[in-house]
Amino acid sequence: MAHAVPFDTLAFVRELETSGVPSPQAEAQAKALSRVLQEVEESRFRELATRGDVLRLEKEVLRVEKGIESAKAETIKWTAGMFAAQTALILGAIFALMRMNQPHATPAPQQDSSVQEMRLPPQQAGSTPSSR
Repeated sequence: MAHAVPFDTLAFVRELETSGVPSPQAEAQAKALSRVLQEVEESRFRELATRGDVLRLEKEVLRVEKGIESAKAETIKWTAGMFAAQTALILGAIFALMRMNQPHATPAPQQDSSVQEMRLPPQQAGSTPSSR
């Protein structure tokens, strides 16, 4: 993997040698520093979100949002249906109670044929009860 910031090991070794560091020790330090820089870069690269990762996450967010919208619409349908059913049930109960509380025509009592009726004779027009 290429370094994001180029590290010139030869220039580093020469600089150490001019400072009085023996050549084998300068080369060892250059290799160690190069390895550390490469590990740091690889670690950062693993943590870095790539454009593909971002696009994948955006698609996932859209899918979840679509699912939420679908669930929302389904909830509204169920709520409206339950409201209509509850209203029909209440109206049915009200009409049933109204029918139960209506006055019923009571049938005329059956009279025993052995009992005679006592009725007044019908009055004639123009006659008053005192004229009899």
